[in-house]
Amino acid sequence: MSDQASRIEIGISTFLETTPDPATGAVISQAARLRNAVEEIVLADQVGLDVYGIGEHHRPDYAGTAPAVVLAAAAAMTKQIRLTSAVTVLSSDDPVRVYQQFSTLDGISSGRAEIMAGRGSFIESFPLFGYDLQDYDELFEEKLELLLAIRASEKVTWRGGHRPAIRDLGVYPRSVQDPLPVWIASGGNPESAVRAGMLGLPIAFAIIGGMPESFAPLVDLYKRAAVQAGHNPSKLQIATHSHGFVADTTEQAAESFFAPTAAQMNVIGRERGWGQHYTRSTFDAARSLRGALYVGDPEYVAEKILLLRKNLGITRFFLHVNVGTMPHREVLHAIELLGTKVAPIVRKELARLEAKE
Repeated sequence: MSDQASRIEIGISTFLETTPDPATGAVISQAARLRNAVEEIVLADQVGLDVYGIGEHHRPDYAGTAPAVVLAAAAAMTKQIRLTSAVTVLSSDDPVRVYQQFSTLDGISSGRAEIMAGRGSFIESFPLFGYDLQDYDELFEEKLELLLAIRASEKVTWRGGHRPAIRDLGVYPRSVQDPLPVWIASGGNPESAVRAGMLGLPIAFAIIGGMPESFAPLVDLYKRAAVQAGHNPSKLQIATHSHGFVADTTEQAAESFFAPTAAQMNVIGRERGWGQHYTRSTFDAARSLRGALYVGDPEYVAEKILLLRKNLGITRFFLHVNVGTMPHREVLHAIELLGTKVAPIVRKELARLEAKE
């Protein structure tokens, strides 16, 4: 991460969706979606994007159960792009294995791996790996403690309540980066913001509804906690993750993105009892300038990212492409536009603003 004020990292996040195509009903195989992801990462690297993240899920409509494996498949085919989970559901995983997987990725990529650790908004991994949801918060706190101990020292001595103790044992391979970057992911929980700030860890906020500017108090809470814990506020990194799509025109972007987004949001809404159907009016309101959807032509998406930077001071922006299944060629074109059009506009404007100060 550059120390220049004009620098902002822009990248892609995905859950490797394998939902039915809303137009045809066809379902892409999980194997094909995994191969498509590798192609996306290679293209994102070629067009100058900074980061690509894969979220961990354990359900039939997502293929991303093992983000580190997919990222490693692309690591040897890329040169600059950073490779991260988005997120690793740390509560239901073993921190030793998480560190080993991502330190291995770090070696293959010559120091480009990151871990984004979260508690998980989907809960399928808990029964799958034998964890009790009643321990949801305690599991994350304990396992984050162990993960940070592992990245800090080759030999680890540790004891907790949900995993066998470790007594002076080594964890290998060690990462190329020292330390291996670990981010805290949050959907807007104040306790998560405070935890990340106290630990001096970078934070990523998932903003998928409402107005992004409403997260400003959480950013302030994060920064205050960091300062109180003795961390340098100028070193803090703040990312956001938002749904969106880029096309040659805003009309094309909206028409392409609405149907798959609505289909998947309605599935999740039924599962979670939201009781409200996702409509075109909901979609159109969210893609307004102050809304949470980043859907439009390159100039419009860049304008929204710049507003986000102004309101929250972000140092990294993830565009989540795609929410539901979309034609692979359209996704590749969106990635190309994000790298060759959107990112240069954002960086040029931030450099201009810095020069005026």
